[in-house]
Amino acid sequence: MNRQAQAVVLFLVGGAVLRAGSTDLYLRYVKAGLRPLLLVAGAVLIVAAVATVWYELRRPRGEQHDVHEDDHSHSHDHGHGHVHRESWISWLLVLPLFALILVAPPALGSYSAVRTGTALQAPWGFPALPSGDPLKLSVDDYAGRAAFDHGRSLKGRKVTITGFIALDRSGAPYLTRMILSCCAADAQPIKVGLTGRTPPVLQPDTWLEITGTYSSRRTKDPVNNGVIPFIDVSRATPVPAPRDQYESPE
Repeated sequence: MNRQAQAVVLFLVGGAVLRAGSTDLYLRYVKAGLRPLLLVAGAVLIVAAVATVWYELRRPRGEQHDVHEDDHSHSHDHGHGHVHRESWISWLLVLPLFALILVAPPALGSYSAVRTGTALQAPWGFPALPSGDPLKLSVDDYAGRAAFDHGRSLKGRKVTITGFIALDRSGAPYLTRMILSCCAADAQPIKVGLTGRTPPVLQPDTWLEITGTYSSRRTKDPVNNGVIPFIDVSRATPVPAPRDQYESPE
């Protein structure tokens, strides 16, 4: 692949990264805090592509002719068919870029969650909770307090958490949220069991806003034996999927 073609690929990659970073599409790939880095990376790639083309256009014709002669000689050494085949194969690298530009992949959901063990870890501490009733918490925050603080900071409080439904092989429902340390490649689920006034029929990947209270009930994740706390449900309301379907570790 010659330098002009390399510049085109660089430009397309930079454009795809800028497009993802300037819309909510980037949230399907990386955590929200990385948006500025994506925008900078996309801009750098586009500048590099433009600089490559500018350098090629300003290079003396003699140098360009020498490069062409070298390429031509190389093609004779290895055969025209081989060179053309390599050229077409190189351009196939562009296809994933069009997929990135034209197709928005879905966020990871119940399929991944039920095949991956809970990522719940004991937090460093349990900051004081704000006032308010019900108290809105992330799934990760509620699960950490319920499992490792034994609900001390949750007792007497009504809380609201939002996530999607995942059903294990036995049909047990978990309110789940995938958490990202960096990007979708490292996404892992946090699961909260449901008890109390749960809906009679729960479909995987349905998003629910759960209002309830702390439950001392626990179970083990069948995938990795990690602890899964429960919430005693008083109300379950279907809601649209949020703009950012991932959470970051608390």
